[in-house]
Amino acid sequence: MKTLNDFNFKDKKALIRVDFNVPLNDQFEVTDATRIVSAKPTIIKILEDGGSCVLMSHLGRPKGVQDEFSLKHIVPKIEDILGVEVKFTDNCVGAEAEAMAAALQPGEILLLENLRFHEEEKQGDKDFAEQLSKLGDIYVNDAFGTAHRAHASTTIVAEFFPEHKCFGSLLAQEIESIKKVMEDGEKPVLAVLGGAKVSSKITVIENILDKVDHLIIGGGMTFTFIKAQGGKIGNSICEDDKMELALDILKQAEAKGVKVHLPVDVVAADDFSNTANTQFCDVTAIPDGWEGVDAGPKSIEIFDTVVNQCKTILWNGPLGVFEMESFAKGTIELGNSIANATKNGAFSLVGGGDSVAAVKQFGFENKVSYVSTGGGAMLESLEGKTLPGIAAILD
Repeated sequence: MKTLNDFNFKDKKALIRVDFNVPLNDQFEVTDATRIVSAKPTIIKILEDGGSCVLMSHLGRPKGVQDEFSLKHIVPKIEDILGVEVKFTDNCVGAEAEAMAAALQPGEILLLENLRFHEEEKQGDKDFAEQLSKLGDIYVNDAFGTAHRAHASTTIVAEFFPEHKCFGSLLAQEIESIKKVMEDGEKPVLAVLGGAKVSSKITVIENILDKVDHLIIGGGMTFTFIKAQGGKIGNSICEDDKMELALDILKQAEAKGVKVHLPVDVVAADDFSNTANTQFCDVTAIPDGWEGVDAGPKSIEIFDTVVNQCKTILWNGPLGVFEMESFAKGTIELGNSIANATKNGAFSLVGGGDSVAAVKQFGFENKVSYVSTGGGAMLESLEGKTLPGIAAILD
């Protein structure tokens, strides 16, 4: 696996695929700069070697050229985080981009305009990738968030750098962290899977059953399992067409010696709102007109015991509707348990949009071992798929 340390970037131009797909407010100000901060170590290493950086990214889902999706809006934030002036070109390919890249001096940075202003980016167009390849001497992929897409800038462009391509430090860290859970994890290994639907996690569950000792299932997924086993779930979310599958997963887990932990009690609400009436219910006896919205106190206690006896922990998905303050306790307490286990030497990896949002919202970011930056890419890795952006560098 080639990383930044395999190259000296002195007098070289690094063409870096970063993931600067960051949220902006109405004034086009960056509201969460995590992804820019995450790319900093790679960029600074190259500049300190005496090289220059050409940065390419997408932003949003533009239909053609749309000013609101221009990367020019984030230049001040990048400069602020890197402490270096950032030059900007209005196109990512063509004469102007080539001229500006060619004129870059060691220690300088050029940001290209949004890759997705060109249809060819998502189509994985080879000619477009070749045009991008003219802008650098060494190709660095540091965008885990898009590594599961076979786009021109994430995959195809690597073909034009057969000997001169590598992973940036963020992407290398992501690969190492997933490997630490899926291949090298110190036992006991625990996976916590939450979220609304079994259907979105089926392939993950089936792939990780061979790798884990314990599986905690929480969130809305719970109720498909409970109803499949004959429990009464009131108005709770349920995928009736996945009940057979839920029972099959439980059978597979038992056959492989994996202990599955489902909530035993829940917070039930009579309305899907923060001000609803609530009560604690046995998870198998939720009254009609009520729905499960969070893990209950007994479940939280059981999960805490499981978490703290494990040495490797993967957390993907919340335990309740944490976006509403009244139903956030289960997710917060799980975060506390994982933080405590981490403090005592466990390796903890948090990945997937909602759990990452929860970790940030409740201040656990620096209390777990690693927070993944890529939602879809993380899920596909856990499903056992080889991501095209990673394969292109290994090739």
